[in-house]
Amino acid sequence: MPLLDETFGIGELARLTGVPVRTIRFYCDEGIVDAVRSTGGHRRFDRAAVERLGLVRRLRGLGLGLSSVRQVLTGERSVAEVVAAERAALDVRLADLAWRRASLRAVEEAGPAERAARLELLAAVRDGGAARDALAGFWRRALVAPVSGAMLAAFVAMAVPEPPADPTPSQVVAFAELFALAGDRELTRRLLAMARANAELVADEAELLHGIGEACALSRPLVRAGEPPRAGPELDRFVAAHVAVRGGGDTPRFRGRLLAHVAADRDPRMRRYWRLVAEAGGDPATPGASHLWLTDALERSVSPGGAVPGGAAPGG
Repeated sequence: MPLLDETFGIGELARLTGVPVRTIRFYCDEGIVDAVRSTGGHRRFDRAAVERLGLVRRLRGLGLGLSSVRQVLTGERSVAEVVAAERAALDVRLADLAWRRASLRAVEEAGPAERAARLELLAAVRDGGAARDALAGFWRRALVAPVSGAMLAAFVAMAVPEPPADPTPSQVVAFAELFALAGDRELTRRLLAMARANAELVADEAELLHGIGEACALSRPLVRAGEPPRAGPELDRFVAAHVAVRGGGDTPRFRGRLLAHVAADRDPRMRRYWRLVAEAGGDPATPGASHLWLTDALERSVSPGGAVPGGAAPGG
C-alpha cells in the first residue's frame, strides 16, 4: 500500500490523465482503478493509477467495453487479443449493416409492380449468413451417400457462395432467391431421388465428385469464354468419371443412360440456381455453371444438333 504522502487526489488524477472526475469515480466503483482512502475518507491514488487509467482511456477510446478492458488489466487477455476480437465483432456488424442497406436499396429500386414481391422475398432472409447456412443445409440433405467431411465441405463451398462483405442490391436479391429455391420441397425431393438412385448405382461417390471436379475445372475456361457446350476432352473426362464408378464403358448407350441420371441437375430450377450462384458470387464461371455446361454437352453428344433447353447458355 502506498504511503499517503506519495499519493494524490482525484482532481489531480483527472488533470494528469484527462479523464473526468465523475468517470474516475465510476471506474473506482467498478474495480477498474484502485484507490486508498485518506483519514478524511477521500480517494487517493498512486503513480500506477495514472498509467492504468491512461491505458483504460485509450482502450475505451477504441470502443472496447469494460469487460474487455478488465481482461487486459487482469492479464487474462492481451491488448492485441481484445483489439482483434473487437475488430472481428465490428466486421460482423458492418456486414449486417451493408446487407440491410443493399436490401433497402433493392426494394427502393424495384418498380411499383414488383416492389411488394421483392419486399416479401427479402424479408424472408435475415442476412447473408442465414442464407448461406440455409443453402449449406439444403445440399447436406441432398447428398444421400456418405462422403468424407472434407469432400462434403468442398462440395458445399462449390455450391454455396460466400456473402460479400459489401453486397450490391442485385447480389442481395440473388441470395434471397437462392434461399427461396432451397425451400422448394418438390425440388428437394427430386434431387433426393436422383441422389438415392446414384447411391445404388455408384460404387464410390467421393471418387465421382473428384472426377466431376476435374471435368468442371477443364470446362471452366470455356464457360468463361462463352463457348457453347460441345464434345471434347472436358466432356470425355466427365463421362469417364461416371464410367469409373458405375461400370461399363463410354458408349452411346451409356451416355444416354447417364443423361437420364443427371436429369434433376438440368431442371430449370437448378439452371436458375447456378445462375443465381454466379450472380451472388460475382463469378460467371462457377463450378455449377461448368457442370451444367458439361451436362448440356452430354445431351448434344447423345443428340447431335440438339439445342440447350430454353435456348440459353449454361447457367443462363
